[in-house]
Amino acid sequence: MALQQSSYRGCLLGMAVGDAMGYTVDNRSWQEIQEDYGPHGLLGYDLVNGYADVTSYTQLAAFTCNGLLFGLTRGQMMGKMAPFIKYIELSSREWAVSQRPWGRPMRTHCWLLRKAELCRRHCMDTRMLDTLSRETLGTLETPVNNFPSPSGITTAIGVGLFFDEDRMDQQEIDRLGAEAVALTHGSPTAFLSGAVLAHLMSRLLDTPNAPLKQLVLEAVEAMKEQFGHQYSQAYEVSTLVRHAITYAESPGLNQVEVMERLGCDTAAQVLAGAVYACLVSKGDFDSAMIAAVNHSGRSAAVGAIAGAVLGIRLGEEALPDFYIECLEPAEVLRELADDLYTGCPMERGNKLFDLDWDYKYLHGGL
Repeated sequence: MALQQSSYRGCLLGMAVGDAMGYTVDNRSWQEIQEDYGPHGLLGYDLVNGYADVTSYTQLAAFTCNGLLFGLTRGQMMGKMAPFIKYIELSSREWAVSQRPWGRPMRTHCWLLRKAELCRRHCMDTRMLDTLSRETLGTLETPVNNFPSPSGITTAIGVGLFFDEDRMDQQEIDRLGAEAVALTHGSPTAFLSGAVLAHLMSRLLDTPNAPLKQLVLEAVEAMKEQFGHQYSQAYEVSTLVRHAITYAESPGLNQVEVMERLGCDTAAQVLAGAVYACLVSKGDFDSAMIAAVNHSGRSAAVGAIAGAVLGIRLGEEALPDFYIECLEPAEVLRELADDLYTGCPMERGNKLFDLDWDYKYLHGGL
C-alpha cells in the first residue's frame, strides 16, 4: 500500500481506536477508573458485545470528510460549488439527523447516513445537537454560543486530512479548521484549537518525517500569527500546548498527574492532553492510548485526537491488530480514507466514469 494511503487509513482508524477506548471511561474520575480497572487504569478496550463502539468524535470527523468529498465532486463534475464550510455545515447537520430516532429527511447527501456503524446514538454533548437544529449556525464573527467543550473539535481533523497545499493555502486550511468548529462551538479557545489541529493534520501529511514537536509548535505559532491580533485567547491555547510539550520532556513525572493538571475538559485542554500523550509515548501507539484515556477528563476526545495524530504518523500497519479487529466501523473508515487519498476520479467532460463514486458523492448512497 502507498505510504500516504496508509497514513489516511491510520488517521481515521487511530482516531476511532482512541475514541472507542476512551468512551468507556469518559468524564469519570481517575479514582473511579482505578476502582473498575485496577491501579494502572484502563489498558485496552472494555468491549460491549465483542465490539468497540465509536462516538460522535469519530462520527463527526467522518461526516466532515464525506461532506468535503461531496463538495469537491460537485465542483469537478458540475463546475460549480459553494464554499467548503457549507458542505461541512451540511454534513454536520446530516450527522445530527443520524442521532435522532425520528425525522430523517427523504433527500440526504452523505452516504455515511446509510452505514449504521457510524450512526449509533453516542453523542457526547447533546447541546451540540440542539445547536445543529438551529436555522443559523455559528461563524468566527457571529458565534451562536460560548461553548468551550471539545465536542466539535474533530471536524478539524477532517479538514486537515482533506486539504493539502495544492488545494488550499495553509492559512485558509487553518481558518477552515476554526470555522468548522465555530459552527457549533463559539468559544475562541474551542475554534482556535480547531485551527491548530487542522494545521497539524495537514502538515503531518505534507512532511511525514518532520519531528512531531516541531510541527506542533509550528501549528501553534501559525494560529497565534493568524488570529492573535483578534483573539487574546490565542495565547491561552498556545500556553496550554507549550505546557504539554514541557511536561512531555520532563523525566520522572507521573503521566496521570500531568493529565489531571492539564485538565482535559475544554477543547484547548483536550488538544494539550493529546499532544502530551503523543510526545510522552515517543511514538508508541499503545502507550499513547493508555496515557490519553486515563484521567478524569474527556477521555474519548483526547484518545480520538491522539489516535488520529499517531495514526497519520505511523500508518495503518503500525496499529495493533487487536485494536482494529473488533472496531465496528473499521471497514467503512478504510473506504472513506481511500476516497480521501484518491480524490474525485471524474471531471466534467471526462469520459472516465466511476459508478461507485457517483453513487456515494453525487447521489448520497442512494
